[in-house]
Amino acid sequence: MPPEPTEAIEQTDPTPRPREPLTRERIIETALHIVDSQGLSRLTMRRLGDALEVEAMAIYHHLPRGKEELLDGLVAHVGIRPARPAGPDGWRPALADWAALYRARLTEHAGVLPLLVTRRNPAALSGTAASVQEVLRAAGFAEEAAGTGAHALLGYVLGHAALEARGGARAADPEGAVDWDARFTAGLGIVLAGIAGL
Repeated sequence: MPPEPTEAIEQTDPTPRPREPLTRERIIETALHIVDSQGLSRLTMRRLGDALEVEAMAIYHHLPRGKEELLDGLVAHVGIRPARPAGPDGWRPALADWAALYRARLTEHAGVLPLLVTRRNPAALSGTAASVQEVLRAAGFAEEAAGTGAHALLGYVLGHAALEARGGARAADPEGAVDWDARFTAGLGIVLAGIAGL
């Protein structure tokens, strides 16, 4: 008679793990993952439902306008990045830090950039611009100058991120290599110097 095994047989728990509840935030995050990994053109409600392990119609309970509301949500999720009030070092270091963080956010989610630079969900960008404008206004800039400076800086960061995502400068560079960090920092210095002269 063979000896009994000394090791206990591992038992698997037949109880299914509870599914994570479906929320608007989870839908947006999952959609962003699809866009980041596969591209904006691959984002469909059916593919999103598969990724969430739900029927596509369940998504409409949280996003009644469907894909239009989903795209607006992506723009808000990526595009809203308020600038913090300036510290003791003044407005220029504060906005330089904000611009660097915003650029990193945009390039990390470059698939959403085409939505950001169109008319979709303008409130997302206007809120971000307003926070930059408030930093400048608090630093003593007149209302019009603060508004002009905020839009110039926001436009620079968005434009640079779009060029960076597309590699637009490669065709003009004979070596084919672009130091995007250096270009961004140099351009940012020019923009901030221009704002200082307003």
